[in-house]
Amino acid sequence: QVQLVESGGGSEQAGGSLRLSCAASGLPYPSNCMGWFRQAPGKEREGAARLYRRQDGTDYADSVKGRFIISQDAAKNEVYLQMNNLKPEDTATYYCAAGYSLSYGRTAHPYFGGCSFNYWGQGTQVTVSS
Repeated sequence: QVQLVESGGGSEQAGGSLRLSCAASGLPYPSNCMGWFRQAPGKEREGAARLYRRQDGTDYADSVKGRFIISQDAAKNEVYLQMNNLKPEDTATYYCAAGYSLSYGRTAHPYFGGCSFNYWGQGTQVTVSS
């Protein structure tokens, strides 16, 4: 059974930093992608950052590029999102997700950075005040 458990959310002032963690278990081998998505109230869920579990390569949304860093500890099966220089518009529920590479074709699952994400955590709230 796949489990993705997020932690590290909270409240921070603009310009501050937060670090999110995601503990993953039970992922099947084809699930080579790990990512962070976010959803603000009244908005659609959007991809923020993505990495590959077994190879180099990251991808970021333009809105977070240069401020957020996605990384992993493969030995612990954990993925992290370091969020720096936070802005009020970063306020959202953040979701850890896992999936597989998909360079062409259709998918019923959220897609970001060349990956289709079919496993999801419950989400953690991040609130940034001005």
